[in-house]
Amino acid sequence: MIALSLAEIAAVVGGQTHDIPDTSVQVTGPVVRDSREVVPGTLFVAFVGERVDGHDFAAQVVEAGAVAVLASRPVGVPAIVVDDVQDALGALARHVVERLGATLVALTGSAGKTSTKDLIAQVLGGKAPTVFTPGSLNNEIGLPLTALSATEETKFLVLEMGARGIGHIRHLAELTPPKVGLVLNVGSAHIGEFGGREQIAQAKGELVESLPSAADGGAAILNADDPLVRAMASRTKAKVVLFGESAEADVRAENVRLTDSGQPSFRLHTPSGASDVTMRLYGEHHVSNALAAAAVAHELGMSATEIATALSGAGTLSRWRMEVTERPDGVTIVNDAYNANPESVRAALRALAAMGKGRRTWAVLGKMAELGDEALAEHDAVGRLAVRLNVSKLVAVGGIEASWLQLGAYNEGSWGEESVHVSDAQAAIDLLRKQLRPGDVVLVKASRSVGLERVAQTLAEAGTEGEVAAR
Repeated sequence: MIALSLAEIAAVVGGQTHDIPDTSVQVTGPVVRDSREVVPGTLFVAFVGERVDGHDFAAQVVEAGAVAVLASRPVGVPAIVVDDVQDALGALARHVVERLGATLVALTGSAGKTSTKDLIAQVLGGKAPTVFTPGSLNNEIGLPLTALSATEETKFLVLEMGARGIGHIRHLAELTPPKVGLVLNVGSAHIGEFGGREQIAQAKGELVESLPSAADGGAAILNADDPLVRAMASRTKAKVVLFGESAEADVRAENVRLTDSGQPSFRLHTPSGASDVTMRLYGEHHVSNALAAAAVAHELGMSATEIATALSGAGTLSRWRMEVTERPDGVTIVNDAYNANPESVRAALRALAAMGKGRRTWAVLGKMAELGDEALAEHDAVGRLAVRLNVSKLVAVGGIEASWLQLGAYNEGSWGEESVHVSDAQAAIDLLRKQLRPGDVVLVKASRSVGLERVAQTLAEAGTEGEVAAR
């Protein structure tokens, strides 16, 4: 964080200082909520959780070097006491963002947020110091903590914004006002909570409504290939930039193809030029993510050649998102188990089909959560798609939703041992240990609550002895 005195912080958050001998002492380190992350100069934020109360760690964090604790009650060590710790954290983040002068890029969407955020961070990071959301910390706590990690040297701040209802993104944009806003897509993720795609579009569009005008440098980056996103152009006073494969897109891809290993290659076109891209990531769905990142970077002054070079070199920064492990025995494990919705599962299955040409493929799938009334139909459709893509083996893991996956595959024409329903992650591991052969490709994907990352990690760590059946 930029250096601020405890007196300044107290004034910004409307707090009272307690047990602080000298309020001119500065916070020069990070702002953290995890006591294990404390280093000298830290401001520790004490949240009260369901199982852990951060106030109980106050003495420990100060002994470890924290300058003070942001707390909701006195804790016997230097503290700034406020009525609401979360509100105070947000106020501090907004103050720091306004002081920084960095260009703030915010993005949202139903699928691909984290992968696209990672691409933007790597592209912009080659141009100037860039701070970005770690993983998927995209809520009203993770977002201000990320913003507060910026320093005086930071030129770009890239923030992922998530939402579970109307008004959430509006609130996040008030905490950290963006100059550039990117909306990727409107899909089925959390549709059970929102009540429909139109409501999801309403929520996602709050981002472009928050942007400054075109005259003040505001830019709304919108997906030309998604009608619900493209319609958001009428909801913003910012400059509108379209990306996609549509001929009308300002930043678009032509000659899209997949390499033999399933990595996308295309010709990137921008208003100022064109250049070729071959990505290190897997799956054609990353073309749209790359175009979104390219549109942001171009708007911020990068050339087509610079962008293409950066995209071609970009890798995976966040775990369990199309994370590919090549085992010594030739088995390929694709760990995409961080989360799942219908759009992302379909994209992952198509990537599996591309990666597995001439090889035996396995789709280890579990529940896609929060789909409401669409849950049965969406799981059935994914099972059917696995068959249409000629995935060799479907392993549906878990309860009733997994049975719908298998039923969809069965009704599409998968009989015998081509699809199987197992009870849990361990059962899937046991099955795969017995049946995997050298050269197989295994995709593992489900909603985070299912915990299928254990399947991918166990298989990725497996050696050749006793783990893989002979051909």
